[in-house]
Amino acid sequence: MDYRREDQNQENNNQQNNNSNEQNQYNSKADEPNSYKQEEERRVVWNSDDTRDDSDKVDAPVISKQNSQPNQTIYEAGETAASVEESREKNNNKTKKRRAASWLSPILGGVIGGGLVLGVFPYLPNQQEENTPITENASSGQEQSPNFTKTSASKNNSDSIADMVEELSPSIVGISNIQNQQSSFGFENNSNKGVESGTGTGIVFKKDGDKAYIVTNNHVVEGANKVKVSLFDGSDTEAKLVGSDALTDLAVLEISSKGIDSVASFGNSSKARPGDQVIAIGNPLGHDFSRTVTEGIISGINRSVDVSTSQGSWEMNVLQTDAAINAGNSGGPLINSDGQVIGINSLKISETGVESIGFAIPSNDLQPIVDELLEKGNVERPFLGVSMLDMERVPQNYQEGTLGLFGDQLNKGAYIDDVQSGSAAQKAGIKSGDVIVGINGKSVTNTGDLKNILYKETKIGDKVTMDVLREGKKQTFSVTLSQKEEES
Repeated sequence: MDYRREDQNQENNNQQNNNSNEQNQYNSKADEPNSYKQEEERRVVWNSDDTRDDSDKVDAPVISKQNSQPNQTIYEAGETAASVEESREKNNNKTKKRRAASWLSPILGGVIGGGLVLGVFPYLPNQQEENTPITENASSGQEQSPNFTKTSASKNNSDSIADMVEELSPSIVGISNIQNQQSSFGFENNSNKGVESGTGTGIVFKKDGDKAYIVTNNHVVEGANKVKVSLFDGSDTEAKLVGSDALTDLAVLEISSKGIDSVASFGNSSKARPGDQVIAIGNPLGHDFSRTVTEGIISGINRSVDVSTSQGSWEMNVLQTDAAINAGNSGGPLINSDGQVIGINSLKISETGVESIGFAIPSNDLQPIVDELLEKGNVERPFLGVSMLDMERVPQNYQEGTLGLFGDQLNKGAYIDDVQSGSAAQKAGIKSGDVIVGINGKSVTNTGDLKNILYKETKIGDKVTMDVLREGKKQTFSVTLSQKEEES
């Protein structure tokens, strides 16, 4: 499946990112044997001068980058693996069993940490991408964060869209991702102020004394040497990155509160229903069309979209809308008929024959993440310490001949390619070649299942039970989940 993000790019920046991405040996679809490549193609576009589908799950592995047009970067669905921090070179003293699995080398690599890591790619706002298919992670009746302004849904629905736009527009800002140019010799040229490599949108959600805070998409600001914010009054100001999280695609910026007269109010996204009227506000195609308004409805709720990020693959819960989500809309608000922000626009599907399928991160899902980013600057997650691959990507003859699997055991689970030394998995006795098929009594059919259970249902320090197939026999291991920093 082919996923694409469209961004306003500088050609020099494209070339820089192409060179960087080629160095990641695990992100190249071309390395995977043709017989194991995905057959169905689907494009999903990030909307940072940039976006993620519906009730039928679409598989979205790891992505590799390649150019198509001067101001467009194409990412193709590639192998399902990656690293948490950096690409790890293959160990020279592989065992015979690992050599027998040489077909894995272009697919696997990386460590599951800070969360399970399944895919990595250079993920810049001007050339960001994401894979997007579909699951569930609905928030219901979640208590609202004190960091967000909340209003009761008491507005008269007869209020015009123009009235809502007029009220919200001062809290909508433009965001520019500024990056240093790289010289032809491979080092950064700091003699200038950098170039704008991508643009997006942000929402002012909090004002505290002389500071104001903006929420946007991580892919809008990722890789930036400097972030510039364009305010409603036409002025520009530099922003400080408070914190970001690639898996949930959220980031928080801090700016001076000077010139900020209002903040956006957030509603309860769990009350959204298919058919509800919504509007989107953003900066498509850069700041020349700032605060463009589009109208539509909620097309679906609790959609699950598989995305690949610089921290690995992730299954994201989203709202689906047919309101136009254009390049540059990323980070902008999806607003209900009461004038409340119920989502942050992030993704869309770009495919021939497919129109008006866009996605927004629900407000109830983003608020606890934003709270943690404000407090800690990052999101802490349990660390397992393995690199892995969906079993359905493993050739059947390898499953049967080398792993000793048969019958119903085939094509199910998360194949463990490598176990990091000193990790929680190694301490528990899990080895390379094992296949995880269950955790805490819940079935694991692929790496996404494992990740979602670990990240959404457990925390650091929890002890979990893992059902593992080893040479065709099921074994159970007790694993105490740790924090990444505790492991080497």
